[in-house]
Amino acid sequence: MAATALSRLKHFRPRLIRALRWLGGLLGAILTIAAFYGFAGWIGSMIPRNAGWIEAESGITVMVESNGTHTGIVVPVVSPEKDWRETFPSAGRRRKDGQLPTHIAIGWGEREVFLAVPTWGDLKAATALRIATVGGASVIRVSHYVRPRFGEDLRPVRLNPEQYRRLVVAIEAKLPEVAPGQTRVELQATYGSDTYYAARGSYTMLDNCNSWVGDTLAIAGMKMGRWTPFAGGVMKWVAAP
Repeated sequence: MAATALSRLKHFRPRLIRALRWLGGLLGAILTIAAFYGFAGWIGSMIPRNAGWIEAESGITVMVESNGTHTGIVVPVVSPEKDWRETFPSAGRRRKDGQLPTHIAIGWGEREVFLAVPTWGDLKAATALRIATVGGASVIRVSHYVRPRFGEDLRPVRLNPEQYRRLVVAIEAKLPEVAPGQTRVELQATYGSDTYYAARGSYTMLDNCNSWVGDTLAIAGMKMGRWTPFAGGVMKWVAAP
């Protein structure tokens, strides 16, 4: 019996070695890609766009928020340049605490993650692999704030009226058109109190939530990194209060 078992082990040993080598090669490739992605994101965020930009002395104060992973753009619900209640119906409704929002935070991201993944611990491996390889559909997330306070993770920046109008156009460019007289449809999430709306574009590792924030702020004219796939790459360009 011992001799038979030893013979079988010798027979399968070459296959086992090949399998381990293949797994090792795959793991090495994944780590190499991840390291290159991180390095490229760091380099891309260091190269400025609109290098000569100077913050406006007067105008509209917007904010850039971060939770360490995602970033978003916070704007007043109503200003002379834009009434966001016309774009996002939820901006004009009272929150669960009965207060009307004074500001909304706007973010763009992957549809399944935004609608059905409350924490990173709930993210399925298959979903993460799909996003990393082929991407996915996108949505706009709108959060509703009442007089938000500036802080390390909520940094103000002042835009002049023309810059703010460009910001509005860039944000609305991510939204599908709505027929005259129609209200924009709100999507149902499985958690939280944010509101979601269908968006244009595919979410990928190259075009993600943070790079969208960076691109949108750059379109407005703000100094921003060339490619900002990480939250830190966006926030480094916004001075803390």
